[in-house]
Amino acid sequence: MKYFGNLMMVSALGVLCVFGAGDPQKRVRVSGEVLNEILDAKDKGIPDDLLGKAECVGVIPSLKRAGFIVGAKYGKGVVVCRTDSGWSAPSTVIVEGGSVGFQIGAGETDLVFIVMNHRGMDHLMADKFTIGGDASVMAGPVGRTGEAQTDAMMNAEILSHSRSRGVFAGVSLEGATLRPDHKDNREMYGRDVTQREILTGAAPRPAGADALYADLDRFPKRSASR
Repeated sequence: MKYFGNLMMVSALGVLCVFGAGDPQKRVRVSGEVLNEILDAKDKGIPDDLLGKAECVGVIPSLKRAGFIVGAKYGKGVVVCRTDSGWSAPSTVIVEGGSVGFQIGAGETDLVFIVMNHRGMDHLMADKFTIGGDASVMAGPVGRTGEAQTDAMMNAEILSHSRSRGVFAGVSLEGATLRPDHKDNREMYGRDVTQREILTGAAPRPAGADALYADLDRFPKRSASR
């Protein structure tokens, strides 16, 4: 049984690494497509009021039509944060370890997380942090309104969601680590650039990110209750 589990993990990581390689600007475009599909999910998406209060939004598109057990062991995506002049350029990031539940079989698994306050944003600016360790995380509510919010949820620094085979739900990213993908950021911006530089607005928006911002700009900043 232990051998089987190790074999499944190695197979999953191998396929994920192949999927994760490639053009970082393509990753930005795919992330925009995933966010658009989720936001257009009518009453099944992320509550609008939470997106209006979000300080940062991350999208981790995962494998499509790859039959294996997903434990969020490895995934690549992008994250953007609010600045005084709107949303920042995207930083490419890597998520490793942790768990997003037990999802089996063919289809697709996409992760979306929203950083709800400045404490969470500060963690995101670090070179590496543990979700649920350094920053508190909860499974986010689903639906067009935030009626399912609880006091604990409103105090969480990060709310996370998962979409697998068309099913969208709140899911915990407890124990996962997130770090900037310095190699892909260097390729996209043509120089070494820190996570903080990108997410505070010091880097220009890359080509191909229009779809991502078209969706995010639908949610102007609202005042938070914390």
